[in-house]
Amino acid sequence: MTRLELGGDLIELTRALCDIRSESGDEAAIADAVEAALREYAHLEVLRDGDAVVARTSLGLPSRVVIAGHLDTVPIADNLPTRLVDGVLWGRGAVDMKAGVAVQLALAAALDAPTRDITWVFYDHEEVAADLNGLGRLVANHPDWLAADFAVLGEPTNGGLEGGCNGTLRAEVRLAGVAAHSARAWMGVNAIHAAGEVLRRLEAYEPRTVPIDGLNYRESLNAVLVSGGTAANVIPDGCVVTVNYRFAPSATPEQAEEHVRELFDGYDVVITDSAPGARPGLDAPAAQEFAAAVLGITGGAPAPKFGWTDVARFSALGVPAVNFGPGDPLLAHKVDERCPVDQIHLAYRAQHAWLTA
Repeated sequence: MTRLELGGDLIELTRALCDIRSESGDEAAIADAVEAALREYAHLEVLRDGDAVVARTSLGLPSRVVIAGHLDTVPIADNLPTRLVDGVLWGRGAVDMKAGVAVQLALAAALDAPTRDITWVFYDHEEVAADLNGLGRLVANHPDWLAADFAVLGEPTNGGLEGGCNGTLRAEVRLAGVAAHSARAWMGVNAIHAAGEVLRRLEAYEPRTVPIDGLNYRESLNAVLVSGGTAANVIPDGCVVTVNYRFAPSATPEQAEEHVRELFDGYDVVITDSAPGARPGLDAPAAQEFAAAVLGITGGAPAPKFGWTDVARFSALGVPAVNFGPGDPLLAHKVDERCPVDQIHLAYRAQHAWLTA
């Protein structure tokens, strides 16, 4: 088992975490290493559920915050072991999101006398289907472990503060035809051709920008998959256009579904997946304290999170949550995933200042 040095060099810790392969479903090794490292610190109570590890202080302070990050990555793409070149760390997980996890582990070890109690959460299965998500499992099995006044998710934000997140909905627009030999096409009805009107509606669609609590959430609605046909000499009797709707957190999944069904009125629409967004929560006192402390060091201003993240799970628990972590999210999942080391150090300093203020 890899031994993690939480009190050593922060960049070497990040490299060590990245170099432990932990593709979704294969997080046992990294969870074991994280648990063993945290158990070396007497000020932390360490708990585990599957491949999710929780460590927390119990100092009787008047407020508690949760700081969370996921341990898994998307599949390796010949981008491990890590490389450190000219102040930039290259490798799978450097952005999404082991740099953020390294910051959290280093802070967990260093902060034995914070000004608020802290629950550190390191969880599995974030990069796959929502029903496998380790944080969702903790919500179901141990909601008391996640009780807090405020939460921070260490997803990559390029070192900025991103509030809330858009919701997401996936739907299949199903089209029926009549099969026939392609040499006698007039005997059938081509279901793929019928998809043309569905695609034209999407092409003409104008997504909204929705202001919420001072942040502007951009929506999007797009075809992401088209499937149909059985053979190269058969008129297809079925076609499915899969669409993904990213909707502002002011809308419920039910309202998002209604919107999609209205757009595709007259078609067979089947909702296959849906998750609510999270409002920014920046009006909460704890969030304002976090923003003041962190932005005082990093600069900039709060921005909306356009993608879906697990802040929505905290929001559903009534815990306001934000996204804050090192790494450019545009590089997440890419073969050339990389993170500047200065940004990792800055994320550490900013959260350390907040947790000791």
